Amino acid sequence: MWDNLSFVIKRLRERLWIKPLIVCVLSIGAVFLANLMDMAELGHLLPEITKESAETLLKIMASSMLMMATFAVASMVAAYASASSTATPRSFPLIISDDVSQNALSVFIGAFIYSVVALIALMNGLYGGRTSQFILFSLTIVVLAVIIITFIWWVDNIARLGRLGHTIDKVEAAAAEAIRKRQSAPRLGGVASFSLPDGGRAVFGKAIGYVQRVDTAALQARAVESQLRIVVAALPGTFCTPNRPVAWVIRETSGSVSDEDAEAIAATFVIGGSRVFDQDPRFGLVALSEIASRALSPAVNDPGTAIDVTGTLVRLFVMWDECGKEDDVSTVQFDRVAVPELSVADMFDDAFTGIARDGAGAVEVVIRLLKALEALAATEDPAMRNNALRHARLAQVRAEKVLKVPEDLAAVRKAARFAV
Repeated sequence: MWDNLSFVIKRLRERLWIKPLIVCVLSIGAVFLANLMDMAELGHLLPEITKESAETLLKIMASSMLMMATFAVASMVAAYASASSTATPRSFPLIISDDVSQNALSVFIGAFIYSVVALIALMNGLYGGRTSQFILFSLTIVVLAVIIITFIWWVDNIARLGRLGHTIDKVEAAAAEAIRKRQSAPRLGGVASFSLPDGGRAVFGKAIGYVQRVDTAALQARAVESQLRIVVAALPGTFCTPNRPVAWVIRETSGSVSDEDAEAIAATFVIGGSRVFDQDPRFGLVALSEIASRALSPAVNDPGTAIDVTGTLVRLFVMWDECGKEDDVSTVQFDRVAVPELSVADMFDDAFTGIARDGAGAVEVVIRLLKALEALAATEDPAMRNNALRHARLAQVRAEKVLKVPEDLAAVRKAARFAV
C-alpha cells in the first residue's frame, strides 16, 4: 500500500499545478476563517487596525504577486530547457520536481489569490469587526514575511537549477535511491526465478511502453487466491510490445489460467511512455551515461564532465556492492512470485559503453575510465569484477582504433595492464 502511494506521490510531484492548487485552496480558506474570528469576541483584547492599512498591503501584494509568479515560471522554464539541452531530456522529471521552485511558485500564486479574495471581501464589508480586521492584517503580515523568505531562498536555488552540475547531482541522488531500494529487495520481495514447466500461460501488458512499476504484493495476493505461481518476465525499465510477455503464470491445480486472472496480473504492471527512476536503477545509469556522451560530442567538447560522470558512476556501483552485503537485506515476502535479479553485465553496459565509445579519442577520458574500472575490478563481487575487466579491455580496443599518438597509446596500455 505504501509503495503504491509513494509511486503516485512522486508522479504528482512532477506536475507543476498540484502545489499551487493546494496553496490557493488554503489561501481562500484563511481569508474566510479570519471573518469567523469575530464570533470569539476578543476585540477588546486586540489593538485596533484601520481598514486602510490592511487594504494598502493587500493592494501591494495583489499588484506584485502575479508578476512574481510570471517571473518564476519564466525562470523555471529556462532552467528546464537548459537541463534538457546541456544534460539529457531524461533528467527533466527530476528538475521539474524540484521542491524549492515548486514551493516558490505556489507561494507567489497563493499570495496573489489570497490578496485578491481578501481585498474583495474587505471592500465589501465582510470584515466588520475589530477582531476580524486584526486577524486579516496579521495574516497579511505573515503572508508577506513568507513571500520575502521564499523569494530569497528561491533566488539562491534558481541560480543552480538546470545547471549541469546540479542536474548530475539530481540524477545521482535518484539513482542512489533506486539502488538502495533494489538492494534491500533484490527480487522486489519475490523468490529466485525458475524455469517454467509446460503449460505456463503468457500474460501480456495492456499498453506499449516501458514498465514503470511492478506491484509484487498484488501479484502475491492474486497468486494465493487462485493457487498460481507467477514468474515476472519484464522488470521495471523493460520496453513492452504486444508480443512480449510481462509474466508467465502456472496453475498449481488442474485446469488452465483464467482470463480474469491474466487481466488482474497484467494490471499489476504499470506501463507508461517513458522510464522512471523509482524501481529502475539502470535508468539512472543510462541518464548519467547520456550526460557524459553529450559532453563528449564535438559540438560540446567537454571531457571534464565525462570524467566527473565517470566518478559518479563509480560511487553508484560501489554503493550497489556495499548495499548487497548488508545483513538487513529483506527476506522473501512473496513466495509465489518469482522475479529475476538485475544483471550486473547490463548495468555495466548501460553505464560505460557510451563513455568508452564517445571518449575513445580523448586520452584523458580513456585513462580516467580505465582507472575507474580498475577500482571496480578490485571489489569482492565476482560479477562486478568480471564486467569491469571486460569493459576495460573494450575501452582499450576502442581507444587503440582512434588514438594515433604513440605516447597516448602507451599511456592507455599502461592504464589497462590490470585487465590483461
